[in-house]
Amino acid sequence: MSERTGKYSITMPRDIAEAAKARSSPSGLSAYVAAAVARQIERDNLNELITVTEAEHGPVSDDEVHAERSPVGSPSPAPMTCG
Repeated sequence: MSERTGKYSITMPRDIAEAAKARSSPSGLSAYVAAAVARQIERDNLNELITVTEAEHGPVSDDEVHAERSPVGSPSPAPMTCG
């Protein structure tokens, strides 16, 4: 990160802190926590955008979501079979 940093004291459950410490890279726990907080901020921003958009245009239906996820003109994928 090229931004200036500050030192903060946070409190979190010990099991979460230990799991984060175990998964952090050589750059350390601070970098791991900073990346997790940055991801959460991105999600919060996206949720705010969704809320504003749905207030303006109405909620998106499940059918609309499914249609956007499926490529235009392509058939649905064949079900997987075992055997």
